[in-house]
Amino acid sequence: MAGGAIVVIVLLLVIAQLLLPGIAAQQLRDRLARSGTVREVEVHAFPAIELLWHHADHVVVRMGRYHSDPAALSRTLTGIADAGSLDASAAELDTDLLTLRDATLTKRGSEVRASALITESDLRSALPVLDSVVPVGSSGGQLTLRGTATVLGLTAAVDIVVGPRHGALVAAPDVPFGAFATVTLFSNPRIAVQGIAASSAPGGFELTGLARLR
Repeated sequence: MAGGAIVVIVLLLVIAQLLLPGIAAQQLRDRLARSGTVREVEVHAFPAIELLWHHADHVVVRMGRYHSDPAALSRTLTGIADAGSLDASAAELDTDLLTLRDATLTKRGSEVRASALITESDLRSALPVLDSVVPVGSSGGQLTLRGTATVLGLTAAVDIVVGPRHGALVAAPDVPFGAFATVTLFSNPRIAVQGIAASSAPGGFELTGLARLR
């Protein structure tokens, strides 16, 4: 009887290994499809039974266009802790506030890296008052952007410093008392932003960021 029970348990584990990753991948695909175009979803777990506790060894997500407002995107990012490693990308990520191109997100252990292309045309659409925004400095985990705006026929430029503060990503004008005009761009209690950088790219600039799970 003991031998028969062991055989049954082994058989159930084999069936779970064959079926559960596919079921988990389909569930994730269906959830993502509500907000965009899904190109590929893979879920890997061994033993697969760990998926019953919402943990996977490796997850791959490839999206075409994905739309998510900042609050919903923050909630989605909270779930990346359930995967040991993650490789996700979206050709176009619409956050309501700004459109990001060729966005990628990778997770290895507690380290999270992200990158995206931001075009000047997308920035002007998000902030019509600005004529241009270009990165002029990147060091110490902070990024300095220079924005140019024309108001009432007068053109003025102002530098904006973007960087981490207490785990959040914030932006503030680089002027006296600019801290009083600080804007929080991203904040999640499970994710601590470590640093941000940018480099020039055709039509805009590529933004990269580093964070850690808390």
